Amino acid sequence: MDAEAAKYIAAGLATIGMGGAGIGVGIIFGNFLSGALRNPSAADQLFARVIFGFAVTEALGIFSFLVALLALFG
Repeated sequence: MDAEAAKYIAAGLATIGMGGAGIGVGIIFGNFLSGALRNPSAADQLFARVIFGFAVTEALGIFSFLVALLALFG
């Protein structure tokens, strides 16, 4: 296998985490909406935790994108 091909394969495998981050964000907001509709009085209290979960999930997605770029151009 060529070293250039291995770099492209590594970059492609590293971007799988970005798909996982997208799925995680969908699960987080879907569960928040489900809980907010069942108990609207607790929605304000849960929203801060939702934003924190969103930030952590997106940070992992950005981190996997960074690893893909490092594998490709490093």
